[in-house]
Amino acid sequence: MKNKLVADIFYQIADLLDVNGEIFFKTRAYRKAAQTIETLDEDIEIVSKEKRLQSIPGIGESLAKKIREIVETDGLEYFEKLKKETPEGVIDLLEILGLGPKKVSALYRNLSILNISDLKEACNKGKLRNLEGFGEITERNILRGITLREKTSGRVLLNVAYEYGNNYLEYLRKCKKIEKISIAGSLRRMKETIGDLDILASSDAPDEVMDHFVKYRDVQRVLLKGSTKTSVLLNDDLQVDLRVVEEKNFGAALQYFTGSKEHNVKMRSIAIKKNLKLNEYGLFDKKTGEYIVGRTEREIYNKLDLAYVEPELRENRGEIETALKGELPDIVKYSDIKGDLHVHSRWSDGTDSIEDIATKAQILGYEYIGIADHSQSLKIARGLTEERIDKKIKEIDSLNKKLSDFRILCGTECDIKSDGSLDYDNRILKKFDFVGIGIHTSFKMNKKEATERIIKGMENKHADFLAHPTCRIIGRREPFELDMGKIFDAAVETDTYLEINSFPDRLDLNDTNAKFAKERGAKFIIGTDSHNVKNLPFMRLGIATARRGWLNKNDILNTNSLKNLEKIFGCD
Repeated sequence: MKNKLVADIFYQIADLLDVNGEIFFKTRAYRKAAQTIETLDEDIEIVSKEKRLQSIPGIGESLAKKIREIVETDGLEYFEKLKKETPEGVIDLLEILGLGPKKVSALYRNLSILNISDLKEACNKGKLRNLEGFGEITERNILRGITLREKTSGRVLLNVAYEYGNNYLEYLRKCKKIEKISIAGSLRRMKETIGDLDILASSDAPDEVMDHFVKYRDVQRVLLKGSTKTSVLLNDDLQVDLRVVEEKNFGAALQYFTGSKEHNVKMRSIAIKKNLKLNEYGLFDKKTGEYIVGRTEREIYNKLDLAYVEPELRENRGEIETALKGELPDIVKYSDIKGDLHVHSRWSDGTDSIEDIATKAQILGYEYIGIADHSQSLKIARGLTEERIDKKIKEIDSLNKKLSDFRILCGTECDIKSDGSLDYDNRILKKFDFVGIGIHTSFKMNKKEATERIIKGMENKHADFLAHPTCRIIGRREPFELDMGKIFDAAVETDTYLEINSFPDRLDLNDTNAKFAKERGAKFIIGTDSHNVKNLPFMRLGIATARRGWLNKNDILNTNSLKNLEKIFGCD
């Protein structure tokens, strides 16, 4: 189903035409077509194949031709031509939060602003506030948008880094001269965005290992090559550093290069107090310089009288002090999850049938899968009317009769409307096995209004979990300004689970909020928000976030077996 792809391309064409000063009617035609296709109840691929595109309101011969090209090739030559005709820096301005195409066009034509650097300078000098349609508040908002973009510039999302890192490891393991090898750095700590990749290996033939390292298929350029450290730049401009050490130093080096810097500073201070010295080569007697341990991380922590600290916890958030007491939590394992309760199917804006989703879930070893399609008012995502809900329930019931030791649960991701009420009334909500609630519209609310809206939604007796609680999209949309303490307390009072949304550009709740919520007594669910079966493995990213938030198995709803989950939801 390529409705969203076609709509996205048409929206972007309209933006580019606006920036270039095209007539209003032309840009409006693309926007109206995008909106129509976005809310179309049919699959645009089928409509195109059956040659019915021009039966869609607002789609003439020219647009129909473009739709066919997108459907058949996943791209559009006209769109690529438009991008080339617009200065690259101007296109980048469209990524700034608070800037639409009309404002970008005004900046481009009236102030000759050609890139983000020009824009930042103009804002700092107060040049925008006298421009028609702008003002001092707009200036401040644009500067905030630039800061948001800069925070994630040059960094990649965790799923991208994870794939790059593991592919590189798979290649390196083919080198017979490597004894031990591991990812290190922020990727090993599973941070939500990654600046570069760190890999550590042990070998008694480092030069041969480095020769193998630089021959990887995706290497664009070798930045530095030595026998202990080599750095390369991949085709997507991601830097990868490989360090090679002796086998006896591997554990110490892995601990050191995993970080974080703040965690390591605490570790070294503990070593000093014990008249020891800790560095990337091992743990040594401070007076004699005698090597004590360094082959494994665990023996280093043990010698310092610390419980072993999992990599995801090494952020200097109290883990050292807790490890000294032997009170670190037994954080959730990657194998603990029994099912996913936030998956979208073809019934709304997903690409796969419920049967295909269930098949993939069983391959992943799950005991259940929860289909949580969008609610009725979200037309953009083909939200379900009551009539379609009933049909979907019948389909799930039919599929479940064919299954053994596995269950498909029928849920919803029900929109919380701007007044805090839910998009379905209670008569409809009670039809579902479970109810997820979330915000998808009306984002411009102040802190008090937004907090009260969410709390009111959670107060509905049918609400089981709050989806992507802060609504952030990493690098593109800042989180809601919320009173998180009140949200977490309300979650406890209303017995509403908080979702850690595993989709790579969300990871919402983030790790620090998850830890804070746990301390307030909240409980959690980890969901992938999958719209395609290929998204289901994103569960690992949500588990990583939960681990970074100090959560254990008992804190998370979907670590429960099917039998226990059915009792919790009252659908056994």
